[in-house]
Amino acid sequence: MKTSKVLSVILSILIALVVLTGSIAVPLLCRSFYYAHIGPMDLEEYGLPRGEIERAYDEMMDFCLGKREDFSAGALAFSPSGADHFADVRGLFLLDLRVLTAALALLAAALAVCKMRSLRPHPFLGRGPGFWAAVGLGASFLVVGGLAALDFDRAFVIFHSIFFPGKDNWIFDWRTDPIILFLPQDFFRNCAVLILALLLLWCGALIGADLWTGKRGRKGKNL
Repeated sequence: MKTSKVLSVILSILIALVVLTGSIAVPLLCRSFYYAHIGPMDLEEYGLPRGEIERAYDEMMDFCLGKREDFSAGALAFSPSGADHFADVRGLFLLDLRVLTAALALLAAALAVCKMRSLRPHPFLGRGPGFWAAVGLGASFLVVGGLAALDFDRAFVIFHSIFFPGKDNWIFDWRTDPIILFLPQDFFRNCAVLILALLLLWCGALIGADLWTGKRGRKGKNL
């Protein structure tokens, strides 16, 4: 069976994209993760019952995920600048989901081509593309996560300056945009922790699978 170095690089990139965007998508799509924070973070003390908090979050997320065209947050008022920020957030959320969908489709297509043409990725240093995708992605985010853990407040500001360059509408005034009271920074920190944990879990699984497959292959040759 022929091997291809280019195929190996392409598969590594696609696998890394699937793991990254898939990990980010979990807190975006799993609303129960937010609901679980309402009690522990005492969000009802800001004057809304749990049901109204969930409705505000659902309407906000429906907008950010492209399920509705106009921004709203339940019974909560919002300013034009606040709505503009959520429009920017919407662009990032939809980009993540589109990249995830495209990467999955391209990965499936690449694997199908490999099967039809009896082609397999070149094993750089004896390891497959899943291994290298996991090593590169895992190492990068361990460093990023470690730095963020040292000073999450600063990391939060840096994140917004990178993804919302030249804008300050992400700095909310609770009097005009009370939604921010129900989206405390600790919630975003927990989202980051969840994303990092999922990403590292998938990276560990990919590395483990590659090592196990390589070990089986060596045993088969020795039989």
